Amino acid sequence: MTAISAEWRTSLVRQTLVALGLAAGPVVALGFTRFAYALLLPPMHRELHWSYTQAGGMNTANALGYLLGAASAAFWARKGGGRAAFLWSLAVSGAALLATAATAELAALLVLRFAGGFSTAVAFVVGSALASRVAIGAPLRRSASLVAVYMVGVGIGVIISGLVVPAALSSGDAGWRTGWLLMGVLAVIALVPAWLGARAVPEANGPHAATLSAAQIRHLGPTFVWYVLFGAGYVSYMTFVIALLRSQGLGASTAALFFVVLGAASVVATLTVWGHLCGLLRAGHAPALVAALVFLGVLPVLLMPPGPGAALLSAVVFGAGFMAGPTAATVIARRMLPASGWTAGIRRWPAGRG
Repeated sequence: MTAISAEWRTSLVRQTLVALGLAAGPVVALGFTRFAYALLLPPMHRELHWSYTQAGGMNTANALGYLLGAASAAFWARKGGGRAAFLWSLAVSGAALLATAATAELAALLVLRFAGGFSTAVAFVVGSALASRVAIGAPLRRSASLVAVYMVGVGIGVIISGLVVPAALSSGDAGWRTGWLLMGVLAVIALVPAWLGARAVPEANGPHAATLSAAQIRHLGPTFVWYVLFGAGYVSYMTFVIALLRSQGLGASTAALFFVVLGAASVVATLTVWGHLCGLLRAGHAPALVAALVFLGVLPVLLMPPGPGAALLSAVVFGAGFMAGPTAATVIARRMLPASGWTAGIRRWPAGRG
């Protein structure tokens, strides 16, 4: 019994480390490429003399790239293998971040935001499928906990962005360039743990690794509709909340603290609560609970008197729930589909992020 217990603990530690390595994907894909733009948008809007239409166009380009990347993620995983698709897309994401620091031309920035959205969608979707396969054959609760470890990368990326970007912006008028440059360098470094994690996960097998049957799509339909609405809401909040807080008179230091607190709340809640709940709840209870919590998290910055208290309360409540959505969706795909169909199933969820 003791030998079995020791072997189980060793296996659990190994699987957790693999999931942590894979978590470098969402650190880059969402923490850097997607959400850090909220911190960089105000100075870029000011220094580059953008109109609101041009500023919004940057976000639209990224969202369009993300939609197309999510839609084609299963194809890339089937064509080159999940591990290769995951790592190459992360490499492209890092290159796009570095290149963003090198130009102020709107057309070039739009192309780079599109490319970054496309590559990070592939990385996040394929990485989610890899995380689902870290413990094939294990109970759903254990697999859900490992998926949650993977999703923690988003919160870690948000925390890093909240620390790195404000420091970069303090360097002067070109601080937004420094911000993109630093995140690009960190993205390149993140390839090391991502590679270590990916090489430990077996490739998916089966004839339907890139497609779903009509019956499977029909069963996943309600969850897909939920995630489209959920994604549209939480991405809008994450993109524009910093601009809202700055318009309410909050300073740069408070905005940075807001980002760090939001990321920390996401890390803690994803690890301690959602990894367990998503593996236990049935019949759509997890998505409903997540949506309710995220809705409550938005209300303080909209209804309470503007100030640090409302901002930080929103950061805690919203941060505790927003990454539970992808966790729940990934667990649902794992529960309802065979292992060979997980990438094709999971790739349907991130379309709601745009």
